[in-house]
Amino acid sequence: MGKWQPLDYYAGRARKEGFRARSVYKLEEVDRRLRLLKFGQRVLDLGCHPGSWLQYCSRVVGPRGLVVGVDTRQISVELPLHVQFLQADVFEISPPDLFHFSREFDVVLSDLAPATTGIRSVDAERSAGLFERAFYLADGLLVPGGHFLGKIFMGPSFDLLVRRLKGKFRKVKGVKPSAIRKGSKELYLAAMNKKE
Repeated sequence: MGKWQPLDYYAGRARKEGFRARSVYKLEEVDRRLRLLKFGQRVLDLGCHPGSWLQYCSRVVGPRGLVVGVDTRQISVELPLHVQFLQADVFEISPPDLFHFSREFDVVLSDLAPATTGIRSVDAERSAGLFERAFYLADGLLVPGGHFLGKIFMGPSFDLLVRRLKGKFRKVKGVKPSAIRKGSKELYLAAMNKKE
């Protein structure tokens, strides 16, 4: 469990703008820089609790798109009809479990994070395990040309995961949005244009 932090600029802004969490501004900045999301797309959001990424994606893809959120925890935010939710553990689902929503997705997002211990090496390996699982689901569900964005803590597995992403996607880029808290080892890896 993270240490309590006072309301900062991003948390205050999220509250004012009706978003469930400050993390929405991480996604917004990455999307603004890399243009991952577009109107009408099908988006899978792994680790979607408390729902701010679902809120953002639903606005971008619009009613002709589809957004599916997956998390172990139930979400309480009110969402439009083109947003669906599955309460599940990512380690207990495989691509066919999501076929009733859509057989393919244009974008897979992962904001999955481990319950932190404060021991950097342990937290980094747990984060890598979650990232790897999100990558496995993305690999099985993304259309050719699709994009994957996943959160990871910097650690020993980082370079290996980047190499694996490069084997499947045409472009891989590390992004550290300004909404990430100071001192955090958190980073987002954007893998774009999935190879055929």
